[in-house]
Amino acid sequence: MASARERILDSYESILISDGERSATMESVAAAADVSKGGLLYHFPSKEALVDGLAERLEGLVSRDREAMTADPEGPARYYVRTSMYENSPLDRALVAMARLAQQGHAKAQATFALIQEQWLGALEAELGSRAVARAVKLLGDGLYYDAAFFAGAGSEQQSGEELQEVLAIVDLIVRDGAQVQRGA
Repeated sequence: MASARERILDSYESILISDGERSATMESVAAAADVSKGGLLYHFPSKEALVDGLAERLEGLVSRDREAMTADPEGPARYYVRTSMYENSPLDRALVAMARLAQQGHAKAQATFALIQEQWLGALEAELGSRAVARAVKLLGDGLYYDAAFFAGAGSEQQSGEELQEVLAIVDLIVRDGAQVQRGA
């Protein structure tokens, strides 16, 4: 069973995703986590502490994802695009919850997004040797993620394996041609 702290963060995340920041009151989070308000305040003495906890969770999930990305045998570019499908994973849920805060102009959420975006971009740039090529690959993956996260079930279909392979072939072209441009060929 998850600790009270984790249940609280899970509940906060769920409320942000389903109902937005205004609904994520301390009372609603405590009730959803099945803890007393005092129990909530023990772990998170303020709403800002909840945001900090969510940011810490997201940064840890992104750190593990970045490690997997840099170790992937197909390379970080293919990994980034291949895994850019919303699957309701812990990483997906933390990203969407933090996005809800960032959309409302929450400074900590925006700073967290800037940090994690730079981490992913940096891993791509380290492999590809070019910020521009890394950015092109990242934007391709981000577009796939956005489509899957926000339009799945709204007339947009999940990418098939064949369609994903076609997109990965384009990633290979971007990587190859980007390397040629870097070499001046």
